[in-house]
Amino acid sequence: MNGAMFLGIMIPFAGTTLGAACVFLLKKSIKPEVQKSLLGFAAGVMVAAGVWSLLIPAMEMSERLGRLAFVPAAIGFLAGIAFLLAIDKLVPHLHMDKNKPEGPRSRLNKSAMMMLAVTIHNIPEGASVGIVLAAAANSDTPITLAAALALSIGIAIQNFPEGAIISLPLKEETGKGKAFLYGMLSGIVEPAAAVLTILLSSYIEGIMPYMLAFAAGAMIYVVVEELVPEAAQGEQSDVGTIGFAIGFVLMMVMDVTLG
Repeated sequence: MNGAMFLGIMIPFAGTTLGAACVFLLKKSIKPEVQKSLLGFAAGVMVAAGVWSLLIPAMEMSERLGRLAFVPAAIGFLAGIAFLLAIDKLVPHLHMDKNKPEGPRSRLNKSAMMMLAVTIHNIPEGASVGIVLAAAANSDTPITLAAALALSIGIAIQNFPEGAIISLPLKEETGKGKAFLYGMLSGIVEPAAAVLTILLSSYIEGIMPYMLAFAAGAMIYVVVEELVPEAAQGEQSDVGTIGFAIGFVLMMVMDVTLG
């Protein structure tokens, strides 16, 4: 179980690293329509993961509450939204294709603020992997190890284009080596958040449904606040919608077949 848990923790980071390595393979930045489709794909994966891997198991674990089985999921979901909203307001960061930073004023350079934006994005993903792996290790939960690994693989798939989207725009500013390093390091927070969540799991076992829903809320916040607007802005927004549909269906199929 320890080996499988380590694999589940590292798979998403591997996806980011492989995506960042595109800086050595592609001469130019990703075309806008391709970037929109990848952002839509990532959004679809995260929404499906939030529903099938997090919210549904949270309600299944609360079946003893009868008709109120939705309460832990609803509370946890809203808490996850509120947490990311607070982080978004308190941490200075800069989103892709934006010139105006968000959060409090800061003297950080553009590269550092872009990395902070991605870090905010990746924290809930890492926590999601950690909480699902911890739940899979608990025989009293409906979550299987296969389902936990499906979530890790799904997040890794959406991390691949994310790593490329981060690294390629930085290539001219910092050089290939540093651009790759920035892209790779942007994903290091995921295994860190996953490990921290697993270490804390023994203390939060009684509120596992709330934590699963909390992770779902945080992920959905990222989708609604960042990924969907970026995929829909400008021309050819339909490719973002198509990417969303493909990502959603792929993650749904993976969760059901592997879970």
